[in-house]
Amino acid sequence: MSGPLLDNVERQTRLAGHNRIALLLFRLGDAQLFGINVFKVREVLRRPPLERMPGAHALIAGSCDYRGQTIPVIDLAGALGYPPLRDDPAAHLMVTEFSRTVQGFLVADLQRMAHCDGEAMTAPDAALGFGARVNAITRVDGSLVAVIDVEQVLAGLDAAPQALSAQMLRVAGAHRLHPRRVLVVDDSVIARHRLVSLFKQMDIECVLAQDGREALQRLHELADAPAGEGVNLVVSDIEMPQMDGYALTRAVRETPALRRLKVVLHSSLSGIFNEAMVKEVGADRFVAKFQPDVLAQAVIELLPEPAG
Repeated sequence: MSGPLLDNVERQTRLAGHNRIALLLFRLGDAQLFGINVFKVREVLRRPPLERMPGAHALIAGSCDYRGQTIPVIDLAGALGYPPLRDDPAAHLMVTEFSRTVQGFLVADLQRMAHCDGEAMTAPDAALGFGARVNAITRVDGSLVAVIDVEQVLAGLDAAPQALSAQMLRVAGAHRLHPRRVLVVDDSVIARHRLVSLFKQMDIECVLAQDGREALQRLHELADAPAGEGVNLVVSDIEMPQMDGYALTRAVRETPALRRLKVVLHSSLSGIFNEAMVKEVGADRFVAKFQPDVLAQAVIELLPEPAG
């Protein structure tokens, strides 16, 4: 199953940086199609034997051996409100890499890869009933596709640390960071909350945007703002509807009034390809989610000195 779906992933990398995304489509128990960025998927397998994990979260179906590594297996159907797949022998295992960690997700029915235009991806209306674990919707061949917010799913299982270490707090306190401001761009509510909390610890103010298009609009609005009312740095996710982080960075670099802004791309995407794209679009730094001290250090190094 993995060969036909994933053997042309390298070719799909040409889409990145041009506000397009390749989604791996699957179902969780009915006709509704779901999707995940194919760059997060390492392999797709038939459901292997699972080992129970006593005391684990209810959504952890167990663990399995994946190429010599023991990884947790998450029942994605259960996470989205469908009947659990942990005991379904027909289920598939989607092995993913997320923020430099590897985990498996149980899904019911794998479909195919589909190319999507970022501008056609929008935040779902609450009336659709997907909840916080879907952060974008689009249409493929007329069918509605819900894009899973993997970050939201994993955060509910094992929350990432949000506090800076005592050492980094001392480092931040030694710099005059207030009243500098950072534009935080992320379509995930939980990611925005984490970043606001982090920057609050550093005495840095935040301006928020939910996607690259909104961020670019805010940057244009603030380009001529009086001292203290603009932004001094952009920290942006990569995967977002409307305009992704790569396209946002390109737009910043191509706009004379904005091109001097420092940009940190902060994403769960990882790997050599992503590092190459960060350089190609002109970002100043890449930090994998969610590493508070690493991100804080990058922000301290990149923030310009305060005027005066």
